[in-house]
Amino acid sequence: MDGAGGPGEGPAQEALQSLSQRLQVQEKEMELVKAALAEALRLLRLQALPTSLHDSGSPAPTRDSSPAAPPGLPPTCSPSLVSRGTQTETEVEMEMSPGPPGLSNGPPAPQGGSEEPSGTQSEGGGSSSSGTGSPGGTGSPGILRLVQPLQRADSARRNSSSSSSPSERPRQKLSRKAASSANLLLRSGSTESRWGKDPLSSPGGPGSRRSNYNLEGISVKMFLRGRPITMYIPSGIRSLEELPSGPPPETLSLDWVYGYRGRDSRSNLFVLRSGEVVYFIACVVVLYRPGGGPGGPGGGGQRHYRGHTDCVRCLAVHPDGVRVASGQTAGVDKDGKPLQPVVHVWDSETLLKLQEIGLGAFERGVGALAFSVADQGAFLCVVDDSNEHMLSVWDCNRGAKLAEIKSTNDSVLAVGFSPRDSSCIVTSGKSHVHFWNWSGGAGVPGNGTLTRKQGVFGKYKKPKFIPCFVFLPDGDILTGDSEGNILTWGRSLSDSKTPGRGGAKETYGIVAQAHAHEGSIFALCLRRDGTVLSGGGRDRRLVQWGPGLVALQEAEIPEHFGAVRAIAEGPGSELLVGTTKNALLRGDLTQGFSPVIQGHTDELWGLCTHPFQNRFLTCGHDRQLCLWDGEGHALAWSIDLKETGLCADFHPSGAVVAVGLNTGRWLVLDTETREIVSDVTDGNEQLSVVRYSPDGLYLAIGSHDNMIYIYSVSSDGAKSSRFGRCVGHSSFITHLDWSKDGNFIMSNSGDYEILYWDVAGGCKLLRNRYESRDREWATYTCVLGFHVYGVWPDGSDGTDINSLCRSHNERVVAVADDFCKVHLFQYPCARAKAPSLVYGGHGSHVTSVRFTHDDSHLISLGGKDASIFQWRVLGAGGAGPAPATPSRTPSLSPASSLDV
Repeated sequence: MDGAGGPGEGPAQEALQSLSQRLQVQEKEMELVKAALAEALRLLRLQALPTSLHDSGSPAPTRDSSPAAPPGLPPTCSPSLVSRGTQTETEVEMEMSPGPPGLSNGPPAPQGGSEEPSGTQSEGGGSSSSGTGSPGGTGSPGILRLVQPLQRADSARRNSSSSSSPSERPRQKLSRKAASSANLLLRSGSTESRWGKDPLSSPGGPGSRRSNYNLEGISVKMFLRGRPITMYIPSGIRSLEELPSGPPPETLSLDWVYGYRGRDSRSNLFVLRSGEVVYFIACVVVLYRPGGGPGGPGGGGQRHYRGHTDCVRCLAVHPDGVRVASGQTAGVDKDGKPLQPVVHVWDSETLLKLQEIGLGAFERGVGALAFSVADQGAFLCVVDDSNEHMLSVWDCNRGAKLAEIKSTNDSVLAVGFSPRDSSCIVTSGKSHVHFWNWSGGAGVPGNGTLTRKQGVFGKYKKPKFIPCFVFLPDGDILTGDSEGNILTWGRSLSDSKTPGRGGAKETYGIVAQAHAHEGSIFALCLRRDGTVLSGGGRDRRLVQWGPGLVALQEAEIPEHFGAVRAIAEGPGSELLVGTTKNALLRGDLTQGFSPVIQGHTDELWGLCTHPFQNRFLTCGHDRQLCLWDGEGHALAWSIDLKETGLCADFHPSGAVVAVGLNTGRWLVLDTETREIVSDVTDGNEQLSVVRYSPDGLYLAIGSHDNMIYIYSVSSDGAKSSRFGRCVGHSSFITHLDWSKDGNFIMSNSGDYEILYWDVAGGCKLLRNRYESRDREWATYTCVLGFHVYGVWPDGSDGTDINSLCRSHNERVVAVADDFCKVHLFQYPCARAKAPSLVYGGHGSHVTSVRFTHDDSHLISLGGKDASIFQWRVLGAGGAGPAPATPSRTPSLSPASSLDV
């Protein structure tokens, strides 16, 4: 047993002794190297001392072998690190360095070179594995152990003054061990190195003030989810304190809202006494005045009531035709606190809120509303979206609740007062029609009572849903149901055998039935002449009914507009029809109908504006690609993509547009003929951004497979061929922008990286991001970068900002956030907690913002509310060149380094 380990003990012991001896030798060598390096630094300081003590009132000679720093700054003579691209070829060069161009007292500017990165650190966070490093020498294992941790954190570095003549650069080359020792000495106190960011080599020796300036004066740092993001300050900015600090002089005014919420809501279309059509989408109630004649083109104008804080779900118009009640759903604010559903009563002429009813009294949302008619609208009936669908009656003038009762656990889709008797209220919904008798309790709040009598179907089949009803002049009630039938309910004397309880002496029973539509009936409308209109779901028919439910006339809505959701009667024979595909049609039964308002029907993400026309293009989860005319406020054309569109961009010629889909496919379409001229697939993951270069010669496509695909494009944009791939991001691409010369790209990713790419040079990752600090960008849509880091709110988790866009005149930045808001900041926005102008109206996360070509308008997209807002830019932000930026010299004040 004792000899079991014998054969292996001899070689193992010898190996341990050998390693121990080598370690001792290397430790001695390192001590010698440190001593030699310290002596060299001491000599250099002595050599530079006369220059640093030069008269502060006069500048030092610029051609002296040891150039002096500006007054109050440390000397520029310092050692710097030069990376050869490998761990074992790193050397320390002692040289007289004037610093990088444009930054006299800054750090040496690393030269990225053409090497492929090995574990390249992004400006915004984690390392990106874009390839293997250049092959290097072997070196001893002991030295590799010392250097490797630093190499993972540092990009390859090259001194910016390498162009200096050898006579001006006295150098002392040390061994590879010396290089690693110098690395430890010079970098040990670097905050940048500890954070694993994009550190710059310190031009000052240990203990010198120069290294502090290098770390604090050339970059700012912000944190997202605890991850530091370093951004380099452009050389023309002397101090962050000199940047714009207040909100912009420009303001936004809501000019037009595209869309209508017909997909999933009712009680959403009425005509006011003024002739305006009132409807809603997102948090906005739109008052639309049509232009032209019946069945003619759109036009007209819009006004907007914007008092709501969350999505509007239902409307009711007062008998005076002026006052409007609108109910909103519950929501949450940006801090996650619940927002209570409420009803607003407001004046449609002045757009002023008159009364806020039910704050804190409703749950989940307001599902249905109705004003009383017989007493000139003194009362308002409200049904909320709680489990019990609470039915309540309110005094409109005082905002006081007079009565309340649990109605049913089934959904309630419609409510209304009898026009002949305000004590009679009817509700309908899932498998029920309820007749309520209300006793006002002498007008004392809370003293009123509500009693229910359930409608009995008897020999008639009980439908699954009864979405709508209407009161006839003779007192009867017509209901439309999911079976396509119109039932007539008439009053009859109460019978002890009739199920249900209630104090009414009369009840309602079915007296007639007529089969009107194939599929559900979504809307009924009583016309001024006493006839009734019904709107079908599946068959999309509008039918006019005379006495005795005799069909008089009908028309069919084109299929691409969807089913009939709501009907309102305009002047004369004109009708307004809302559809389930969020379109508002205008016309009559004889001449047909044409759209005056159209919109998307599902979540929106893709948006781009035309390069020289007031047009823009949108796409989303409804698979529709739509081109909008911003001047005429109308849909120019729409096509079915068959797949979800997530991003788009116009070619600079405006002749074609590229659209990225959720499957990795991207299409190029002719904007005139709408024909697909190119169909390409890159990977099998969704595409998040497509962007043409300013000259139109390249197309960049950012994918969720972490790659940016680059294509060469023909002059007309119709043809393209693969040019290369930008490989290096460690997460999916979110945003990208081209430089003004069309040679470089700046990109953001899902893990908050900021990377720069030399496309013209072969799609190479620029490992030295410091050199890109002064590059000018044709567009600025990246949400991470020095010029826009001030837009981020405190405590952000990195997903709070969905989209960002700089105006073409480079004066303002628009931001789309996750809290239903559009923000307007000054540009550049490079101060922490920058103030902004905030605009509401969207009822969902705002997914994209873009300025039109002349900066006259801003377009914003709502996500799940499928709304498109066109904002007019007012104030000092008209078209024109950006204001001149004062000539600035770098300032290295400690205040320039910020933790946001």
